[in-house]
Amino acid sequence: MPQDRTPDEECRRAIARQGRVIAVVIAVAGLAALLAPWLAGTVGLPVRAEMLIYLATMGAFLWAFIAAIGLWRRRNG
Repeated sequence: MPQDRTPDEECRRAIARQGRVIAVVIAVAGLAALLAPWLAGTVGLPVRAEMLIYLATMGAFLWAFIAAIGLWRRRNG
């Protein structure tokens, strides 16, 4: 890797990295929300555990939304 990266290039790489993290969180949270009923039925978890999965996915979506807004503001600001 070249050592002569400009600060602007480093900033773009950091923004891209954070965007990928946000995308992965959204994908995993969506998959967890879709698989929650199947997982609860297969493993025999109570409904409370399924609701806990839904609550965790809502938290992940909220974090991703807030992080995406911050990323957008940092990129355009």
